[in-house]
Amino acid sequence: MTDVVIVGAGIVGAACAYELAQAGATVELLDPNIPGSGATAAGMGHLVDLDDDLSRYSVNLWHQLAPQLPKQAEFWNCGTLWIAANDAEMEEARRKPGVELLDAKQLYEAEPHLRPGLAGGAVAKGDAVVYAPVATRWLLEQAKAKVTRRAVTSLDEIQAGAVICATGAMTAKLLPELPIRPRKGHLAITDRYPGLVQHQLVELGYMTSAQGESNESVAFNVQPRPTGQLLIGSSRQYNVETTEIDPPILDRMLTRAFELLPVLRDCNVIRTWTGFRASTPDKIPLIGHLRGNLYLATGHEGLGVTTSLGTAKILAAEILRRPSPLPPAPYRPERFQT
Repeated sequence: MTDVVIVGAGIVGAACAYELAQAGATVELLDPNIPGSGATAAGMGHLVDLDDDLSRYSVNLWHQLAPQLPKQAEFWNCGTLWIAANDAEMEEARRKPGVELLDAKQLYEAEPHLRPGLAGGAVAKGDAVVYAPVATRWLLEQAKAKVTRRAVTSLDEIQAGAVICATGAMTAKLLPELPIRPRKGHLAITDRYPGLVQHQLVELGYMTSAQGESNESVAFNVQPRPTGQLLIGSSRQYNVETTEIDPPILDRMLTRAFELLPVLRDCNVIRTWTGFRASTPDKIPLIGHLRGNLYLATGHEGLGVTTSLGTAKILAAEILRRPSPLPPAPYRPERFQT
């Protein structure tokens, strides 16, 4: 019998496979689609420290892994520039740990194409970007894990020493008793404009959008890719299950991007698409034992790529009965069980 079966071959499932295989476990992944082709491919691949233990720990793990990643994974330590529009947001920037504060003059020296009148910002120099589909496939190759193209309708029917549900937003269908809600997002990508933007640019108001419960929200988030292309985000929608582009929400997202980075109006957008995040009520993932031989690694909202490596470390420690690198209690599924 296989030691561990992982349902879901996205970045989180692949990271779990890699970590468990490193410990000598035999691993199989079940997914009806190509590995890394779901939410993993739909996202930005932004590796961002959001001042919490899991994201900070995971970003450090990515830096340790980066020298081994193939060139096609496009790992780039571009840093995140958090933009303060006014004095109140500048105060918020000052409260962020481990960042370099920029006044208005320094902000425009760093990113001259931002709109005039901004108060300043903060640079998180350790943040990076990665092309997550390639990283996913590389992790699976290193794990020498068997990947079976198969849809799963019942987790209880899988025979293995341990079963890990790493299905992201699809968890809501497999385990409807869990408080996981799909949260739709839009992204756009431009043609190649090398050097136009140097950092991942995010408005400080982004966290209000990400952590809030509004049915619809948009925030400024622009990422330069090593190719010279620019990824433009972000939007969030609850209660929408279709994958089609929603023109009004896309228009709101692009309008917000144009307001803060006016030069984007002259850039050619060549593709738009959507994906679904897995959102929990407290915006903290579910990592750990659920029942029987079933474990969870899901509910990461927009931080699946960032926190995949840390998630795998925590979950592998629980399955293998080893000390956890982080206190596991905040992530345990039991916090939502009554």
